[in-house]
Amino acid sequence: MKWYLSACVLGLGASTALGQLRIATWNISAYDGTTRAADIQRAVYGTFNGQRMAPDVLCVQEVESASALNTLRTVLNTAPGYPNPPADPGSPGDWQIATFVNGPDTESVLLYRTSRVVLVRDTTIIAVGVANDLTEQPRHTYRWDIRPYGYGAIPANSIGVYGVHLKSGSTSDDNARRLVETTRIRNNAAGIDTNGPGTGLPAGYHFLVLGDFNIQTSTQSAYQQLVASQSNNAGRFFDPIARPGSWNNNGMFAVLHTQDPIGAGGMDDRHDQILLSGSLLDLVGLDYVGTLSAPQTPVAWNLATFADPNHSYRAYGNDGTSFDANLTITNNQMVGSAIAQSLVNVCISSLGPAGHLPVYLDLRVPAVADATPSLDFGTVVQGSPSVQRTLQVGNAGDVARWNASGIAALNYSMAYPTGFAGPGGNHADPAGGSFNAHTIFMSTATLGPRSGSITITTNDPERPTILVPVTGMVVPPNASPIAHAGPDQNLVDLDNSGAELITLDGSASTDPDGSIVQYEWKNGAVTIASGPSPSANVVLAVGEHLITLTVTDNGGLTDDDTVLITIAPPPCDADVNCDGAINGLDVEVQELAVGGDLADYCLPEADFNQDGAVNGLDVEAVELVVGGASCP
Repeated sequence: MKWYLSACVLGLGASTALGQLRIATWNISAYDGTTRAADIQRAVYGTFNGQRMAPDVLCVQEVESASALNTLRTVLNTAPGYPNPPADPGSPGDWQIATFVNGPDTESVLLYRTSRVVLVRDTTIIAVGVANDLTEQPRHTYRWDIRPYGYGAIPANSIGVYGVHLKSGSTSDDNARRLVETTRIRNNAAGIDTNGPGTGLPAGYHFLVLGDFNIQTSTQSAYQQLVASQSNNAGRFFDPIARPGSWNNNGMFAVLHTQDPIGAGGMDDRHDQILLSGSLLDLVGLDYVGTLSAPQTPVAWNLATFADPNHSYRAYGNDGTSFDANLTITNNQMVGSAIAQSLVNVCISSLGPAGHLPVYLDLRVPAVADATPSLDFGTVVQGSPSVQRTLQVGNAGDVARWNASGIAALNYSMAYPTGFAGPGGNHADPAGGSFNAHTIFMSTATLGPRSGSITITTNDPERPTILVPVTGMVVPPNASPIAHAGPDQNLVDLDNSGAELITLDGSASTDPDGSIVQYEWKNGAVTIASGPSPSANVVLAVGEHLITLTVTDNGGLTDDDTVLITIAPPPCDADVNCDGAINGLDVEVQELAVGGDLADYCLPEADFNQDGAVNGLDVEAVELVVGGASCP
């Protein structure tokens, strides 16, 4: 799935490249490593109006030896800040080089920052240069495969970088030899092995070609071989600023000229260029930082300005005031006088005053999709309204490394399994902010388990699809428990203590759809026992007690039941001599007991009427009971 934008402008102009991936090319004429170090450092890391070149990947032409390449790496790694360190930072010191290959002429080389770029495959010769053969290309053509640091090793994160120094000259033979070079480049970009097995660009890679093209007009067959539509467009390149034309000695293209900043001919050629694959111009994943009216259709550069805000592409140092003349140094509006002077100085080599300006452009790294790993709706009752959870989806791109503007916006849509619903349509999340929060709903219309995965479709090349498991359970509404306090109880205070230990038993209570989690017993308004156990031992006084049991189930519903507990006082026994009969003998034994003779008295004490005194009244009470009266 792709989302297309009509325009994409993120921090354009001569940006500082503190965020996005900056790719540059520079023909440093006849570089042998012995000269121009300070000027190279100032040109690369000098700051003017808060802006500087500071590339992450640099392809250099006309390097004469491996030693010279090593020196150039050291020059870049030791560059100080200019003009006001530390506010104007110098080199981060993380430059590394691809392997130098010694061909039939001076070489194109690649330098890259290790904190920004991973070298996926080292220097690959995709076409061999042959000296003194007027039908062949004069120099090797190289390709280096890279990917942005921190991204996975998949084709969609990889870029094949073709470094070229095409045949110079304007004769038909010169163009024919350039056509040999560009044909091999396009074939290689289409995946064809142009220099033995395994040399073709791997399928799915992005690609770009950069360097000194030595081409004066876009109508030349060598240039058209790169950019024209053919029956097989797999290896087709595009001009990211959409400015074809006859560039040589044409003032209309003054802001794009790169040669010659100091030579006798003056600034009158667009020899140095960067062309991109269509996949770097489709507004998906790795992509050019610039305005497109449609995929692979860049808005044409505004030739009236050197700093078209629609593009990150720059002919660095050219402020448009140097047509057919040396590069403007004093009050150079693009880079200032000091950097302009260094750019000119770099053009002075052992071959004399000649050379080129650097060209760069910026690429935006892909979005990094992330989301809540799973959603659990738990157990909910059928028919419950607004059963919902929050799903977080967002762009987890490394803002500290690439800056928010250097990371593509995350675009995504979501599809939901049966029983779940959420927002439809397309969504976007720029890097650097909080994730988007989406409310996801679970249906409670029917009973049973719910499970599945929300499918998030994204423009993240590493995670084009994210599955978020969702689970839940819909159960019937909770039924109330049924309390059962047990049968009524009738007890006697046999020990005449005034109270009895009673066992309350609610174990016959039930819950039809769950479990009882709490039993509470009350004597009137007073709680006498509570807890998860259905039984309790309590002490109750002599008398009647209506006890209420309240049970609570695991859904919070309750039910009540009562039990009547009756505790009677101890019975009255007039058989005070314990001979098994109640008669006159008991009256006589009671009289003796009142007099102090307890020999035949079997009750605990002689106070038969329980009035607190032992006297004749106790004898009368026994006589009354023997005569048939009730106990006192």
